[in-house]
Amino acid sequence: MVDRPNKPTALATTPGLPPQPQVNFSHSNSRVSAALPTGESVEILLYGATVISWKNRFGIERLWLSDAAKLDGSKAVRGGIPLVFPVFGTAPDHAASSKLPQHGFARNSRWEFLGKSSSESTSPSDTSVKLDFGLSSATLDDATKSKWPYTFSIIYSVTLTPENLSTSIVVTNDGDQPFEFQTLMHTYLRIDDISKIQVSGLEDSEYVDKVDAAKAKTQSGAISIIGETDRVYTPAKGPSTPVVVSEEGEAVFSIVRDNLKDVVVWNPWTDKAAGMGDFEPKDGFKKMICIEAGSVNGWTTLDPGDAFEGAQTISD
Repeated sequence: MVDRPNKPTALATTPGLPPQPQVNFSHSNSRVSAALPTGESVEILLYGATVISWKNRFGIERLWLSDAAKLDGSKAVRGGIPLVFPVFGTAPDHAASSKLPQHGFARNSRWEFLGKSSSESTSPSDTSVKLDFGLSSATLDDATKSKWPYTFSIIYSVTLTPENLSTSIVVTNDGDQPFEFQTLMHTYLRIDDISKIQVSGLEDSEYVDKVDAAKAKTQSGAISIIGETDRVYTPAKGPSTPVVVSEEGEAVFSIVRDNLKDVVVWNPWTDKAAGMGDFEPKDGFKKMICIEAGSVNGWTTLDPGDAFEGAQTISD
């Protein structure tokens, strides 16, 4: 071999590409997971497009998932972030949604994985990954279509960064008649001790107390959980003001909303947890609180060709 003292060295010295997010399928392609180079991870069940895990860089789980949650597609998941659409709870007096099961059909439908996108950055701390999922009237079973016969499509996106987890929904009316809907991200946050929790950012806000005969009330001060809690808040300060969950005075979660006007605060407490077959352990209510961003106080009307967008970002 001829010695070349001036041979190019570029190939030898060019640094490799920075670490990129990793996306994987598992459980017979029924789950999608993503991990960042910095260690954060998220896992989504295609059934319901339900986020079932969100871990920080230390591998600490940030979402609460029942030990008895059904992850085989046999029923909606108890825990994580189930997606509510097109009705919150049940609506027997709302003709268009009266036949639908509780919380609608989105959390009980198998979604299509549409793909991933990631940020291009030389710094791992600036890296992010977005996973997109789709559901449409064309993919619903006939029984569901007969109960809610509207033509629609939804893109649901889950974005993971080193600092936060964002979930966003885009609902499009693809039909020729308007329809009304409600939507909500039923987020179960994992905490250490419910007795040490306070929720701030909802001061002076009107709410409906579903535990007390759906009475209209106004929040005074921060929220402490001392019994079964099921409240639908319309925050006085708007979506961009964070709702903060603190434990012994230290902020552990901050939730900011975009075009989702309502916030549900929920904890089943002793009796309600005992009555739910898929809620385990029965004292698990001490380790979770639901802070749910949505548009559920009344109905959103979507005209033909129009789209609705809403999102939440959870920082820990």
